[in-house]
Amino acid sequence: MSDITPERGARNLLTNCAHATAGDRLLIAYEPPEHGYFDADSVQIVTHAARSMGLSVDAVDVGFNPDNPHLSADLLARFETADIILFLARLGDQLRFSEMPQGKKIIVSFALSRELFGSGFSNGHHDAFLDIKAGINGVLNRATDVRVTCPLGTDFQGRPEMKPDTTGDTSILRFPMSVFTPVPAHSFSGRVALKFLTGTGSKYYDDYTVEFERPVFAMLESGRLTGFDGDPTDAARAEAHYDRVAGQFGIDRNFVHSWHAGIHPGCGYPWDMRENFERWGGSAFGNPRILHFHTCGAYAPGEISWNVFDPTVVIDGVTYWENGAFHADRLPGGATILDKHPCAAALFADPDLDIGLRRTG
Repeated sequence: MSDITPERGARNLLTNCAHATAGDRLLIAYEPPEHGYFDADSVQIVTHAARSMGLSVDAVDVGFNPDNPHLSADLLARFETADIILFLARLGDQLRFSEMPQGKKIIVSFALSRELFGSGFSNGHHDAFLDIKAGINGVLNRATDVRVTCPLGTDFQGRPEMKPDTTGDTSILRFPMSVFTPVPAHSFSGRVALKFLTGTGSKYYDDYTVEFERPVFAMLESGRLTGFDGDPTDAARAEAHYDRVAGQFGIDRNFVHSWHAGIHPGCGYPWDMRENFERWGGSAFGNPRILHFHTCGAYAPGEISWNVFDPTVVIDGVTYWENGAFHADRLPGGATILDKHPCAAALFADPDLDIGLRRTG
């Protein structure tokens, strides 16, 4: 992976995710950098790569609307003139579980910056991670027992009851592919150790993140939050946060929808998470050191996420994640996938361990 570059990452997106060919019309829906999420270089990087491949490129500023994300009539009209729509904007992520126009290749990018386009996250062959996702989906579809633990004391267990169709869990393509299909939480019980609560990127609200002095345990019973255990002050703050967010949006407070773990060892976060929890939550979850829950609201992705660090995930007696290290070679056919894609194998051999915990520990 010594030849990784931002433009090579963009070509991976266009060639292996979008399957773009010369003559295709690319529309980039972008969010300006002043919103503090996507950087100023990403549009230029993708545009340069696309034009070098013979694509025509148009770009439209879609801004950022935390309160009412929607596809305007003008934007939908722009969609009609394009073959491929790429969101370098949170709008794509906000609407990823919503209905999108049919007959278009629509991609949301979780590579937010020049650094991420130029890292192993974007340069690892997209097909490798599609195959790895399919592999872990297959394991979960057949599984009878999954147990998850972590160094802080997480311990929950259950039998996955996956939805019949795991070929596509949102209406758009994602680049890079960094998680498997979320596992419904209704058949899982136990406790989940948390350093903080933060939003999911579905909606944005004041006091988006609540940090704890010491780990707090969320108690899970058959997909329902039954309470918080730990320091009384921190546990009370967690309860109050759920009361406020659920009340603000009129949603099922205690519903725990689903969980997934990261599968992309190139998914680093080279900044301090505390500088921008919203940005961290929208990109870092694909690292295998993070297992991520969707909670508070009976829909994906809910409004409050739980984040488990350095999980160990044992599926039917096989340890696929071990203290945050994902062993893709243990999947059925996993070694073959890595042999076929040496770039991905190199990432698993030397994973990016930086997930933004520079000050939180």
